[in-house]
Amino acid sequence: MSRIEKIIQMLQSAGKDSFLQHALALEYIKIGHFDEALLQFEDLLDREPSYVGSYYHLGKLYEKLNNLDKAIFTYENGMLEAQKIKDQHSYNELMAAKEDLE
Repeated sequence: MSRIEKIIQMLQSAGKDSFLQHALALEYIKIGHFDEALLQFEDLLDREPSYVGSYYHLGKLYEKLNNLDKAIFTYENGMLEAQKIKDQHSYNELMAAKEDLE
């Protein structure tokens, strides 16, 4: 059984679990299934916008897909969420990613 199959199986048992969904998106990126990764990240962040670690990876995925406007938008949204939960480390990472892109 592949990692993806294992994570999907765990998600079916656990329901909507942000950690597992984030892990699934990363696994999809590893095998080049970018559309599936986008769906997982977007669904996760729609449901739980405070899961700030996903903004960075989603932004990087948008960069890989050469959708730079969406990448910047994603980093900015992540920065706002990081401020709300007072996560300075995530804020700084997202700001650096955004500045590197600009």
